[in-house]
Amino acid sequence: MPPPADTYPWPMPDAAVDLSVVIPIYNEEAVLPLLVERLRPVAESWGVTHEVLCVDDGSTDATPVLLQRLRREWPQVRVVRLRANAGHQAAISAGLARARGRWVVTIDADLQDPPEVIGEMLAVARSQDVDVVYGVRHDRSSDTRFKRWTARAFYRSIRALSDVDAHVDAGDFRLMSRATVDAVNALPEHDRVLRLVVPALGFPSASVGYARAPRAAGASKYPLGKMIRLSVDGVTGFSIAPLRFATWLGLLGGLAAIGVLVFAVVEMLLGNTLPGWTSTVVIVAGVGAVQLLALGILGEYVGRTYAALQARPTYFVAHDSLETEPDGSRGSGPGPRQTLT
Repeated sequence: MPPPADTYPWPMPDAAVDLSVVIPIYNEEAVLPLLVERLRPVAESWGVTHEVLCVDDGSTDATPVLLQRLRREWPQVRVVRLRANAGHQAAISAGLARARGRWVVTIDADLQDPPEVIGEMLAVARSQDVDVVYGVRHDRSSDTRFKRWTARAFYRSIRALSDVDAHVDAGDFRLMSRATVDAVNALPEHDRVLRLVVPALGFPSASVGYARAPRAAGASKYPLGKMIRLSVDGVTGFSIAPLRFATWLGLLGGLAAIGVLVFAVVEMLLGNTLPGWTSTVVIVAGVGAVQLLALGILGEYVGRTYAALQARPTYFVAHDSLETEPDGSRGSGPGPRQTLT
């Protein structure tokens, strides 16, 4: 098992808070003030001890400066800065590794997922006694038709190709119990796709629906290329169906080659053969395409195995504001302490 990317031994029992809000942030100087304006009043209404753990994923704009200013103005804010941009899923993993909450919620900074729903998630988790509460987008009218279609196709494909019961239209907005977070942190795999990892654990779960809003400000950090990469990681990380598909392609290609051979021999015996450059090129190109596709699928799995054997951490933490307060006092909420169960 490769060593964990984060080896800081945080004292959970004494320093824990009731709720950690993990927010991966990358170049969000435009939306950060709007996020604080929405999130802070909501957090103060929870009446539980909490921390707002902002994971700065190597931002290159004014985001680090804004986060340090925010930490001075809002005592519950905790800033974890990564040394370099590691990606959205790695930033969430870094936040989960350092979150101290008995409950942990992950939410993006773009306000497409409303922070007002977090209180409802807490209530559902406590009343139904579940470990995970998924935020499900029952209204995605703010997304483009292409994005809605590809998202549904991705989740339905994952459910068909693997045993993962992934919620359709559920992203990375979810509430998890401490047991769930510990289970995720214990997993050794690289290139995690957390929206599939968490359902794969099979812990008791529920869902809360909400309308997905347009991005509040700034540009999307998930262009088409990253979405494709996420989809490939999801499929190759949770299903061996593509390997079986490559096997079937090879088998069908072999049968087709035998059929062509029989046809050629029969035509030769009947004296109907004519020199044909086109047919030869088509056959060779078809067989070559099948072989290359099969090799590409195999290469994806070999690459994941190679990365796992290297055991390189997916992120490196440069700074954690909690290190300056080892007693954990900065995570305390203003209201009376209420233990969530």
